[in-house]
Amino acid sequence: MRTVTSLPYEITETEHLEIPVSDGTRLAARMWRPAGCEDRPVPAILEYIPYRKRDLTAQRDSVHHPYLAGHGYACVRVDIRGTGESEGVLADEYLEQEQRDAEDVLAWLADQPWCTGRTAMMGISWGAFAALQVAARKPPSLEAIVISSFTDDRYDDDMHYMGGCLLSDNLAEAGTMFAYSTLPPDPALVGERWLDMWLERLDNCGPWIDNWLEHQRRDDYWRHASVCENYSDVSVPVLASSGWADGYSNAVARLLSNLDVPRKGLVGPWSHKYPHLGEPGPAIGYLQEVLRWFDHWLKDADNGALDGPMLRTWMQDSVPPSTSYEQRPGRWIGEPSWPSPHVRPVDLPLARHRLADPGTAVPAVELTVSSPLSVGQFAGKWASYNAPPDLPYDQREEDGGSLVFETEPLAEVTEIHGAPTVTLDVAADRPVAMVAARLSDVAPDGKATRVTYGLLNLTHRDGHDEPVPLEPGTRYRVTVRLNAVAQAFPPGHRIRLSLSSSYWPLAWPPPEPVRLTVYTGEAVLTLPVREAVDGEDPRPFGEPEGCEPLPAEPVRGGEQRWTVSRDMVHYESALEIVKDAGTIRFPDNGLEVSRRAHERYGWVSDDFCSARGETTWAMEFERDGWSARSVTHTVLTCTSTDFTLHATVDAYQGDQRVASRNWHRVIPRDGV
Repeated sequence: MRTVTSLPYEITETEHLEIPVSDGTRLAARMWRPAGCEDRPVPAILEYIPYRKRDLTAQRDSVHHPYLAGHGYACVRVDIRGTGESEGVLADEYLEQEQRDAEDVLAWLADQPWCTGRTAMMGISWGAFAALQVAARKPPSLEAIVISSFTDDRYDDDMHYMGGCLLSDNLAEAGTMFAYSTLPPDPALVGERWLDMWLERLDNCGPWIDNWLEHQRRDDYWRHASVCENYSDVSVPVLASSGWADGYSNAVARLLSNLDVPRKGLVGPWSHKYPHLGEPGPAIGYLQEVLRWFDHWLKDADNGALDGPMLRTWMQDSVPPSTSYEQRPGRWIGEPSWPSPHVRPVDLPLARHRLADPGTAVPAVELTVSSPLSVGQFAGKWASYNAPPDLPYDQREEDGGSLVFETEPLAEVTEIHGAPTVTLDVAADRPVAMVAARLSDVAPDGKATRVTYGLLNLTHRDGHDEPVPLEPGTRYRVTVRLNAVAQAFPPGHRIRLSLSSSYWPLAWPPPEPVRLTVYTGEAVLTLPVREAVDGEDPRPFGEPEGCEPLPAEPVRGGEQRWTVSRDMVHYESALEIVKDAGTIRFPDNGLEVSRRAHERYGWVSDDFCSARGETTWAMEFERDGWSARSVTHTVLTCTSTDFTLHATVDAYQGDQRVASRNWHRVIPRDGV
């Protein structure tokens, strides 16, 4: 990224201010704005997240907010109620209270003498969720949003459930937010009341996975704040982006298809990161795109913000399997609309262990699979964060426990753009079953790189609202939707479809081992094949730009580890993930911050009820003899009928433990 040292406007920074909301709670904010904007008001841009402006996102915030402020905006980074130095308690994600608070903040911004009364929201992940959800509430001052790595469907396209299957990221994210919601404010900003604020959080916190497991089907809990319930609620222009290595690769296309507002989409090769910081590369000049969008909608600039393709995506070239890439080779393509006139569905019939050519009649045969629990240990994370390496590895071991169908070597390049689907005639020998479908690029040397995948809980075959158990032995026609992707398969390679009856630990396994029977004859893999486009040359992106990050000094080195283990004596296996950020010191405020997360997903042989997930977070803040530390621990286990949740939090001021809480819940399985 190129560091910009000269900006059109001199900026002033307010490190800490408090914004009142309607119930009297005060939310903590950091603000960057052009000098002299009291006399020459500017539009305001809000980023609204729970990840602590003072420390945990301080470096990232310092790259883009001063950059945008230096181009004529008041940029305000607000910590959600109950996080950072904001008062109150954070009890769950995307609550009604959270959204009302955001509306109050926007109204406050619009009413300030340095603001023109026109506002926007931007963000990645939670910040993007917040912007999209608040936009659907139509606050009067909000005129545009820019969002990255998000979803419009909280049930079927978030880290909780996928195709009705329980994701292990449901536990991982719950562990993250259990830790973040139990952290103290900084006494340097809030004074002596810091301890009372911290104890209020600790007394009212809880492991959010408790809520998420109470709602294993699509109900009103998930419908709340899912914009897909009524796209017409959104009436402001939307610039939306994501990455193919991210878990949120689908929502950009859905917004382009369903919104009736000015909109643009962008999908790169990236993991869960802003595009100007994108990994794997290439990163792009995203902040220039953001400025063009906001200048058009908030400053009425005639700058061609809507010119060019509606959707620009990175068509990925073939690569060998790896758990991490610095760069993904490929090229930018442009689609004039979505769905695209350049993409057509191509059906490849499933034959005995092969994908037949389109239009081929194949005989009806029965193929069966009962996958071991080891299928899925090389699946990577639901959403890649690129640290530690968390992309799927070579699929050959996974395919050993799967039904495999593949093409002959391709005679010419085949490009897909969109979401493949698999339509199956399938039966199971148990009332609760799942199918995992994976699409891979198989090189001539046999290495298999997973391109995309999808899951379906077969009790959800007719919808996620009312799961219905299977009748063992009965045939059902189902469709499995895979995640959207743009991928080129070169000549000489094969396209492989793999089907398995479990995919642990990416998804929680069914209550007991299942044998699936797949019937060929009418089963098909449908690929969204993109035709060649003459003269395609989308406008190139600029070089990534941003301001110099806030300085931070390493005090203690961290550790990143991703380990698969198998004990061949007791048949115990595990996936262990360590994300230790070490300790860093912020010279501007003297604060030292330590973070360490440990996840472990274990199982024994093929005992589906031995599946166990465990997360531990330890976080500490220190300055001049003051220290505060919290340790959270969450364990999820199961029987064939129930999930069992156990969680603890311990908080320490120096060496003294100031709070300790314990939770134990048994939650019935609901067709999962």
